[in-house]
Amino acid sequence: MDQFTFDDMKKIKRSKLGDQVPLELFRTIRLIGMYQGLPMGGKGTTLTIGRKIGENLPIKSVEELLELFEQLKIGIPTIIERNERGMRIAVDDCFCEGLPALEGKLVCDLEGAIMEGALSKLLNKRVAVREVKCNVNGDERCEYELRY
Repeated sequence: MDQFTFDDMKKIKRSKLGDQVPLELFRTIRLIGMYQGLPMGGKGTTLTIGRKIGENLPIKSVEELLELFEQLKIGIPTIIERNERGMRIAVDDCFCEGLPALEGKLVCDLEGAIMEGALSKLLNKRVAVREVKCNVNGDERCEYELRY
């Protein structure tokens, strides 16, 4: 085996620490390690990683993707607009909720890239996702514009 699958990620044998890690560890990896540590805020890296993760998610519908987002505690997504050219998805309770506001900063590109990878594979067409609102920017929630 030279690649991991999403199903492999569920195989957890940590007898003492279990299957959870603190949100502050995830935030530290994302915002200090990647966002602050990589060129261009890590955008190229997070987009590549997110798309690959999305492509490997075991989903068969948009609704299953949204349910999985919540099950994995990425956030609580809601479709707020949908038409033949795309959709707009709001994500409440995102990992960045509660962080200090930094005007002009959108830091949840990984989550958008996961949606992009999953939906491109599911719909068998190019999907482009752009984060348009973020809690860190001072917005009331994170929001993504998806175009087919």
